[in-house]
Amino acid sequence: VVVYRDLYEDSEINADQLIVDDEICKMADIRKSNGGKPVLHASVSAKYTMRSDRAQNSRTEALNLIRNRKGHLPHIVVVTAEPMPNRLASLALGTGDIDCVYHFALYELIRVVKEVGSEDAVETLETLVQGKRLKDISDLPLDLSV
Repeated sequence: VVVYRDLYEDSEINADQLIVDDEICKMADIRKSNGGKPVLHASVSAKYTMRSDRAQNSRTEALNLIRNRKGHLPHIVVVTAEPMPNRLASLALGTGDIDCVYHFALYELIRVVKEVGSEDAVETLETLVQGKRLKDISDLPLDLSV
């Protein structure tokens, strides 16, 4: 899934005060008057689960996007329903190529893992959440609004 931002007319940019004109910000990518295409804002890799043989597909997609981009780096995130904390950690703990992993039912997963009583799994989830490497899907729209 890709999320992009449309380009803005100068009148929209200058709505509250003069920011751009024919002498200022002549090459800004966000200006419609400069031509160009919409700006890639985010790339969302959706993986229902992450089997061990394809757990790194999202990371490979991210690295290709980073390597071939022009301009600013977009948000690069993964959305998943993976129930295994160690598989979530294999993707969420990395070198920064992926901004964050979003789980479609994180609060429910944490509750179930605590009920099962797996201390290692609970600790893994707590580390990912406290380190802001794993968030609930409900956080995604607000995180992308930045």
